[in-house]
Amino acid sequence: MRTDIFARLDREPEPPKIEIPRMSRHRIALFGGTLVFYLAIVVAVLVSSWLVALDWKVMLFRPYQQWPELHAFLDYYVVLGQRGPTAVMVAAWLGWRSWRQHTLRPLLTLGTSLLLLNVSVGAVKLGLGRLGPHYATQIGSAELFAGGDIFPSGHTANAVVTWGILAYLATTPRARRYLSAVSAAVSLGVGLTTVYIGTHWLSDVLLGWAAGLLILLALPWFEPLITRAEIWILSVRESWRARRRLRGAGEGVPGDPVPVLLPHVLGVAGDGSGACAEETGGPAGARGPDGPGEPGSAPGPTTEPPGAAPPPGTAGRSRALSAHSVRSERTPLSPAGSCRPPHADRTPRGAAAARPVAGGPVAP
Repeated sequence: MRTDIFARLDREPEPPKIEIPRMSRHRIALFGGTLVFYLAIVVAVLVSSWLVALDWKVMLFRPYQQWPELHAFLDYYVVLGQRGPTAVMVAAWLGWRSWRQHTLRPLLTLGTSLLLLNVSVGAVKLGLGRLGPHYATQIGSAELFAGGDIFPSGHTANAVVTWGILAYLATTPRARRYLSAVSAAVSLGVGLTTVYIGTHWLSDVLLGWAAGLLILLALPWFEPLITRAEIWILSVRESWRARRRLRGAGEGVPGDPVPVLLPHVLGVAGDGSGACAEETGGPAGARGPDGPGEPGSAPGPTTEPPGAAPPPGTAGRSRALSAHSVRSERTPLSPAGSCRPPHADRTPRGAAAARPVAGGPVAP
């Protein structure tokens, strides 16, 4: 009896039903409020309002100089917001869940959220082109349209989406509450860490939180697309498996003998090459065991019923066909005809050779 962990996992039942979040009124209200907050931050930075002045005050305060003992730890902590490492860690966990639940939805949901994150955040970054605190050129300026790419904060938005997707895919309300609190704490810490290090303005972090939350709130709108993608991928996999099974059944077992009917067994010389016709003294395919046959004659044995008298003139040929020629007298044959090349000094089989008379010339 198997007692390893994989056997126990195989015996565990599948989840009865995976609840898919729907776009409820409460979620729509949160999405609308977050969108208004997002647009308000963008407008505040565009008009260089009090929010830009606050950015400069925090930047000139230089938190990394006020608390230098935290710098070593926060340099590693900020990795929780980098897209590559966090995507690998979360994808590994969701891949295990996909295998356990026999569904591709966790991985497809993660891929959809990351795609939305790259498109939305990347477009705003490149469109506004804001410079970071370390590259600022004028005190009090918003540093927009200067070729930068830090508004909104990508680390913050990625932390919200990557860790928040765990709460979004939770199967129980209790797990969803705990994971929501953990993801909020991680994303909050990552955003403040970027302000501490000096790589982002405070307004960058605020917009990053809003951008990530908008993606999580909008995911239920993409659930039908995720379901169709899962059905298509599984159908492609099943058709590929079916083709492999058919291909394996058609190949047979390796090493089975293949029956081959040789031409000399059937009494024919092949397709009628010139070499066969010249060696046998007649048309290819008209050669019997004891010499060239007549054109049009049947190469195989007759099928008369037992006891019936053979037709006139065919008794000798029937006996010749039933007799076996000596191996040394046979011509090696192939499906294309005889493989023996003709020789000028060799007498064709069946022709009467002239023998010299002792002490005299050769008889004419």
